[in-house]
Amino acid sequence: MTNIKVIRATSEHEQYAQAISDLIYQASKEKDAGLAQRAPNYIINKMREGKAVIALAEHEVAGFCYIETWQHGKFVANSGLIVAPKYRGAGLAKRIKQEAFHLSRDLFPHAKLFGLTTSESVMKINSDLGYRPVSYAKLTDDDAFWKGCESCANYDILQRMERKICLCTGMIYDPEEKK
Repeated sequence: MTNIKVIRATSEHEQYAQAISDLIYQASKEKDAGLAQRAPNYIINKMREGKAVIALAEHEVAGFCYIETWQHGKFVANSGLIVAPKYRGAGLAKRIKQEAFHLSRDLFPHAKLFGLTTSESVMKINSDLGYRPVSYAKLTDDDAFWKGCESCANYDILQRMERKICLCTGMIYDPEEKK
């Protein structure tokens, strides 16, 4: 696994956007996955904005994650964390998430970082980075963020529960608490 590079994605990585989109789509079909779909153009925009992390094994996508800002940079989400099946189980998700965390802190040092996940391993990674579980009321109230959940298989639950509860666990890293 040491031959996999985890780097900040740029426009030079646009060629991998379709493969990343396909990985996200396949992972969203797995049991208990709460992963929203992302089109290649969306992924390309994240790369161009300097708001993405990619893991490459030679010239093959091994993993990916991007960041999104809400409420004028008050909140930042590390989203779309994906590891290709053949690279799972060797700590790559942790490496990607750590780089996305550092990218978020570099670009938005005063923002609260947050995420939603159904994955126990992502919850562990987040906890190791200093995130803590919170109620959905502590997350962004930006409607555009919640609109991103529409392509998730669990969206009907989120709607029925009036955006207060879903299968995902909300987690937050607040830099003010860390001072």
